[in-house]
This record gives sequence, C-alpha cells and structure tokens, in this order.
Amino acid sequence: MITLRRDRERHYLRSRKQKVWFTFNSQDRTGPLANGFGTLELLDEYRLLPSADVPHHPHHDAEIVTYVRQGALAYEDSMGHSGVVRAGEFQRTTAGRGLHLRQTNASGTDWAHVFQIWLRPSEAELEPYHEQRRFSAAERRGVLCIIASPDARRDSLLIHQDVLMYSALLDPGQHVVHPLLQGHRAWLHLVEGEVTLDDAILATGDGAGIQAERAVSLTAREKTEILLLDLGDQELKRQR
Repeated sequence: MITLRRDRERHYLRSRKQKVWFTFNSQDRTGPLANGFGTLELLDEYRLLPSADVPHHPHHDAEIVTYVRQGALAYEDSMGHSGVVRAGEFQRTTAGRGLHLRQTNASGTDWAHVFQIWLRPSEAELEPYHEQRRFSAAERRGVLCIIASPDARRDSLLIHQDVLMYSALLDPGQHVVHPLLQGHRAWLHLVEGEVTLDDAILATGDGAGIQAERAVSLTAREKTEILLLDLGDQELKRQR
C-alpha cells in the first residue's frame, strides 16, 4: 500500500527570512499523517535567507538528521557544542535530557537549503550528541547510499532506532530497488526531479509512505535526488 503526500499538500509557511515546508503537520488533527509515519516524526524543508534561523521545534527525545543541500548551517546547543554543517554534509543530533539547539544560516550573503528529519528514538533520555559526515555526489550517484543506521554500517551516522536512511542521485532511466523486511515500512521523499513508483509519478517535493510491500521499486524519469527511510517499528523504551 502506498500513501502519497503531494508537494501541494505539505504545510507551507513563508516569512521575511525563510520558506518552510512541513511534510507532516501536527496541527491538522484530522489528517492521516498528522503524527508522522511510523517512527518518522518530522520531515521539514527549509530555505533560509542569510543569517536566518531554522524554525524552532519544542525539543524532546529525538534523533535529528540534518541535510544541508546548499549553503552552510551553523549550530550551537545548550551543552556548549557548536560548529558548521556544509553543503553535502549530514549531521545526526541526539536530542535528549533537555538539549536546546539553535541552527542558523552561516552565510551573511547566500541562501541555505536544508532538510531536517526527526525520528522517534528507541530509548528515552539518551546522552546528547552530534556527529556529521560528508557524503559526496560520487558516493550517492546511481545507488542508494546509506547515510544513517543503528549499527553505523559502511561508516554511516549512528542512530538509536531501527531505521536505515539512504540518499541517491539518479540519472534518467536509472532503476533502484530496496527490499523491505517483514514489519518494516518506508518513506520516500523527492528532493528534486521525477520518478515512477508503481503506478504513481512523483515530482519535486512529493512524498510517499510504503507499507505492507516487499520492496520499494522506482525509476527516475529525469535527473533526480531522493531520500529514502526504511522504518522499523521499535517502540520507545523508557529508562528507569
């Protein structure tokens, strides 16, 4: 079964300093995707003017993966950590134990294009932590390059959840298949481009939830960039 979330259905906010698209809108209590999709809680896209901040979300236990597609993003947290995430880099932040995080376009002259994914962790009150890594275009071209995993396989970012996150850059006609274990579901997001997924055509900004399927199978119709999350169903365990 495939659940589509078209670009036009994303909640859109625009202010003087930023444009924001929310794939899942918790304010829409009647929507089937108000609470996210399985362990995927948020998938937001930001275009930030110079020196603009990423919109604030109330911080709670979460595994946050930030992808800077263009520009650079400066961050600082309440534990005294700070740094810069640059174009092509992904950062994993474990937000727990009251961590407060501020993220700002690091440039005073250029826009930044940023994606942020929030995952519900498998445990509560994890130790706050940041790590980041650059995944080059060559690593992601034509294949599903693993970005984050629960065992840090292939030098991916470590996340505390039964989730595999992939990024791919595809040329027209390229076909990729990702098998799903029993009980797993997946979320596909079109960063840019156009693909065929079963009988549906997805374009820039579209998303799709896939469940009760054996695999995710898609073909690029033009130059395309995708994010794919393979989501297990691990419940949050409270620490005593």
